[in-house]
Amino acid sequence: MELSDWRAVDLRAAIADGSVSPSDLVRSCIDRIDEVDPCVNAMVTRVFDRALAEAQSAEAQLARREPVGPLHGIPVAIKDIQTTAGVLTTYGSHDFADNVPTEDAPIVARIRQAGGIVIGKTNVPEHSIGANTVNRLFGATGNPFDVTKTCGGSSGGSAVALATHMAPLATGSDHGGSLRIPASFCGVVGFRATPGLVPNEGRTVAQTNYSVQGPMARHVDDVGLLLSVLTQRDVNSTRDPMAYPVDHAKFLNLDPIDPAKLRIAASADLGGLLVSQSIQATFNERVGRIANIVGHIEASPVDLRDAPSVDWHLRQELFLGQYHRDAANWDEGFNPNVRATYEAALETSFADYAEARRRQMELTQHTIASLEGFDVLICPGVAVSPFPWTELNPSTIDGTPVENYMAWLQLTASLTVVGHPVVALPCGLDEFGMPFGIQVIGRPHADHAVLSVARALEEAFSADADLQRPVAPLDVLANTQSECRAYRP
Repeated sequence: MELSDWRAVDLRAAIADGSVSPSDLVRSCIDRIDEVDPCVNAMVTRVFDRALAEAQSAEAQLARREPVGPLHGIPVAIKDIQTTAGVLTTYGSHDFADNVPTEDAPIVARIRQAGGIVIGKTNVPEHSIGANTVNRLFGATGNPFDVTKTCGGSSGGSAVALATHMAPLATGSDHGGSLRIPASFCGVVGFRATPGLVPNEGRTVAQTNYSVQGPMARHVDDVGLLLSVLTQRDVNSTRDPMAYPVDHAKFLNLDPIDPAKLRIAASADLGGLLVSQSIQATFNERVGRIANIVGHIEASPVDLRDAPSVDWHLRQELFLGQYHRDAANWDEGFNPNVRATYEAALETSFADYAEARRRQMELTQHTIASLEGFDVLICPGVAVSPFPWTELNPSTIDGTPVENYMAWLQLTASLTVVGHPVVALPCGLDEFGMPFGIQVIGRPHADHAVLSVARALEEAFSADADLQRPVAPLDVLANTQSECRAYRP
């Protein structure tokens, strides 16, 4: 096993006791990137020289026995919408092809203050809108289990970097599933926290369930480690009005839970959302296996059939606020997902937005009530198996037309509407041999509890070959050529 294959929590302990050097770890990640990234195109900007210099500095700090942070000497991949001082930040857009910020985004600053080493920037759709990681600047990012298929998005580059062991930790963000979709498609863990748990000083709208930043990793404990850093804040000075006081250190230690005592609610479609028959069949088969692990599992009464319409209106409202200063400058090839949402917003009445806001509250209260008597609710991660990245999104699902770029993302976007914390957890392979994931949903603000449940499930899944996290074929990727980098939509 190479150092790049290790869990972040194990690396943290080994660096602290001197058995692993940060320089050796960074070199191992660099070697892996050089080996597999030409095939998958995930790490679009690399800062290897700086990373090695910071690794040497980390070693000097340890030699001087100075206090160090929880990420000391650990490489972290940064999503290319989060600004990095002195490092290219493009947002996947030609407009920012030469953009080198002078300051780190607060999320990056917290990682670096905790001793984390930025190893590179990961690919995104243009301006991070869309669940297929393709843009005109860097091309496509391929799924490590089949490089001709999508890795999801918008945190697709981060998910692939993790799945191929280029870094043990990565950052992501989530509007309608941008953490959870690529995690499910690539066999890694993503966490969408209760809005406000992770400060997001870059949000453009003051109070919203959208624009959430968060951690990604290969294991739940590693997500907890990174989350303990991302949740650090001074509530007296943070520029995010949604940030609330939190004991960030508690995420370093998740609660031990006996799976046999868990009570789980399950839904294959959250009350009737658009989900392929194949995914529903796989989920129901997994529920049968999970029933042998947990204390009790039963069908959930949750009904979020109205949530996609609410999401579409809330998304329009958000995009008006976010893009009204820029829309006049969009070129003809600009991200069609952003353009479609913005233009639809201009045709939508204020009354429609108001009704969506009211229905959002009703759906939130309904979802909370549906969790009564259960520890968590589980559902599939994505409605379909990964499809070719040459397609913006699937055109139909079992013959039902996909009306817009959000219509196939109802499982994740509906949970954004209600604002619950959600862990995207690997759960074996689907019938096509691609990673299959579930969403583990907890109560609002019960982030520590839902992560603790997810870790208990992850440990139980590891004993079942049909439930355990799938491992990408790194040796195959190292000897495979792909068209990912050359593709331009």
